[in-house]
Amino acid sequence: MISAPALIEALAGEGWYVQRDAWTAQDCAALLAELREHDAAGRLQPAGTGRGAGRAVRADLRGDRILWLDTHDGGPATRGFLAGMQALGREINAALHLGIAEYEAHFAVYPPGGRYVRHLDRHRDSDARLVSTVLYLNPEWDESAGGTLHLWTTQAHSVEVVPRAGTLVTFLSASIAHEVQAATRERFSIAGWFRRRAALPF
Repeated sequence: MISAPALIEALAGEGWYVQRDAWTAQDCAALLAELREHDAAGRLQPAGTGRGAGRAVRADLRGDRILWLDTHDGGPATRGFLAGMQALGREINAALHLGIAEYEAHFAVYPPGGRYVRHLDRHRDSDARLVSTVLYLNPEWDESAGGTLHLWTTQAHSVEVVPRAGTLVTFLSASIAHEVQAATRERFSIAGWFRRRAALPF
């Protein structure tokens, strides 16, 4: 279960937080089953970088396939996840007054060797994204498989996060750069963002 007070305190201080077992193994398995069903149906598409005229699909920079989540056509596990994250957003907003208005998220599948180079989540032409989240869905992940998330807590120092099921990573979108390392096996996660309302569509 998510420890909202600890998460909020860490965001206000260091700007990032990692909690293992934020989601139960059963809930992660249900989310993974829905993700696999979507993937088998061909609904996930190669992810791009940038947006609008600057959007490009480049596997050398970003190698995952994604599907944006929707409360209307998502399965029960997806709807439960979104409801839980929206509730967390309300708690963050009440404590930190960030102006969070909505939460967006997508399933992500990284194939073996897939990675995402170091980057910030906030787009250059929009300050809508405030707080980034990643929930991992990979059961029985061995560290020797790689695939860690590097959070650059300073320009010169990073924290490594092993992508085990139930681990939730939360960080400030505008200031914490991060990088997804290549792995020897397929990886599954949900990436999301607490956002303020923006004039431009995402």
